[in-house]
Amino acid sequence: MPAVLFGSISTLADTSELQRQAFNEAFADSGLDWEWSREDYIAMLSSSGGAQRIQEYAQSRGQDVDAAAVHTRKSEIFQRLLGDSTVSPRAGVTATIAEAKKNHHKVGFITTTSQANIDALLSALTPEISAETFDLIVDHDSVSAAKPDAAAYKFALEQLGERADSVVAIEDNVGGVAAAVQAGIPCIAFPNENTGRAGQAEFTAAIQIVESLDPATVLGLTAS
Repeated sequence: MPAVLFGSISTLADTSELQRQAFNEAFADSGLDWEWSREDYIAMLSSSGGAQRIQEYAQSRGQDVDAAAVHTRKSEIFQRLLGDSTVSPRAGVTATIAEAKKNHHKVGFITTTSQANIDALLSALTPEISAETFDLIVDHDSVSAAKPDAAAYKFALEQLGERADSVVAIEDNVGGVAAAVQAGIPCIAFPNENTGRAGQAEFTAAIQIVESLDPATVLGLTAS
């Protein structure tokens, strides 16, 4: 049975600017005089992992910061912002999920974010998309290495009992695309409002780059 794998929070709903806002609020709460502009944040999005971004930024400024603690605070703020905001599925997402289920495809959500972030997102998207939508949800506790490592996708293939050539991944960032491709999975790049500003050259490893999902195209990339 083929599968369609959504690879990060912003492949379902575009939360990139909420993420940036959460980082900046966390910096203020942590007593840091940092303010990531949109341009700053876009430049950082080629790497995955918020704690890693915080650590690298601190090092670039010659500061010693508890990156894990700041990132924990950022996640708490992000979850609150999601609850307070009106978010909706991105273009073509619900139609693609519906068509996948109609054609007896499995649907997965393959992230390396926290379960708390996943819960907050799915709560905000209910009833269109909920935990029951997915045959498998992978979070950062499922594997030992975050994207761009391929561990999350390899784990997903094992859990679903699928071959890489019967699956298609959908990712919104370069690290996610790299993770899927390293696992041998064809990947559609579906950039969000910030990763899309980096330009198509950033997504050369993807099989195609789209602004909205077309169900027939997505399902056509899976083996029957």
